[in-house]
Amino acid sequence: MIKISDTGTAGLLEMRMSGTISSEDYEYILAPALEAALTEVDAVRLLIVVSGDVNFEVGAVWADMKLGLSHWRGFDRLAVCAGPGWIANCFRAFAPFMPCPVQVFDLKDEDSARRWLRESLGAIHLRTLGGPALQIELIGKVSPEDYAIARGDLDAKLREMDGFRLLIDLREFDGWQGLSAMAAHLSLARGHVGMLDKAAIVGDRAWQKMAQKIAAQFVGAETRFFDAENFETAKSWLISVNEDT
Repeated sequence: MIKISDTGTAGLLEMRMSGTISSEDYEYILAPALEAALTEVDAVRLLIVVSGDVNFEVGAVWADMKLGLSHWRGFDRLAVCAGPGWIANCFRAFAPFMPCPVQVFDLKDEDSARRWLRESLGAIHLRTLGGPALQIELIGKVSPEDYAIARGDLDAKLREMDGFRLLIDLREFDGWQGLSAMAAHLSLARGHVGMLDKAAIVGDRAWQKMAQKIAAQFVGAETRFFDAENFETAKSWLISVNEDT
């Protein structure tokens, strides 16, 4: 059985699953609730609470797949409350491939799940460092909306520049809110890479250093990676006239 609760907040739904789940639960309960919510917002935040042992009929599995594919871009964030077992493990396994952030909580942590659904996960800050040098700071898990705002700010700052230097601060970056946010990141990079003169990437994770090495093969500008403790050194290198200092 699936039961949908109205939270009183547009685009925020709570779903409880228990007992046997049938295709009718998806067709007549969950799908209409999602479609109604999507008339008010572009994407839905959904809390899924799985109570006790849940069994899926064969038709329900197919209905789940169809619903997910038809509303692939309709989810902004998913929080799952479940006990230990295959359901929690499945959500954790597929979370990296979902188009939105997915967080799994223990059944006793419903309030924490609700707070996570409502809070802001990330932000992008753009600062000027003097002359053609800019700093872009990525904090937490950034979303496509964060990139849309950053693009507008960056366009405004670059409008009167022939080129620019960029300090990319990843010290507090936790990743992207799903595949759509990663696509927005790549789109932002492609849109301005031709104007880039020089880039410094500051972070503390191995994958960030590897990303710099890969980007250096495609970007027509000198790029360097600096460990987090060398942030000031990165700034000095970026703004220096002599690139060998």
